[in-house]
Amino acid sequence: MTTGDVIRGYFERLKDKNDWESHLADDMVFTSFTSPIKQVTGRDAYLQATKRFYSMIVGMEVRGLMIEGTKACALTRYQLQPPNGGAPFASDVAEVFLVRGGKIGSLGIYFDSAPFPK
Repeated sequence: MTTGDVIRGYFERLKDKNDWESHLADDMVFTSFTSPIKQVTGRDAYLQATKRFYSMIVGMEVRGLMIEGTKACALTRYQLQPPNGGAPFASDVAEVFLVRGGKIGSLGIYFDSAPFPK
């Protein structure tokens, strides 16, 4: 399985909300480079730390994808609906992946936090 296969498969399943977590390595490392920088190690810890975000996704689009060897960078746009019934909004994200053993071994994200409800 190539890096492109893994990343495209992840986004296809994320869009369908169908078993996208299976693309994550058990020992993956996630880093949010939005200030303050946060890092989480392990798939279960990542899923726990990001469950609110994933629960708000009502749509998503991959606007660009660059792949070089085991590395990939995706430019994505998420359509989000806050759980409290607030106004929906969009978030543009740069996502940097490292694939190893057919799974996502690390994921770093860069985004503007201003549109997110406080």
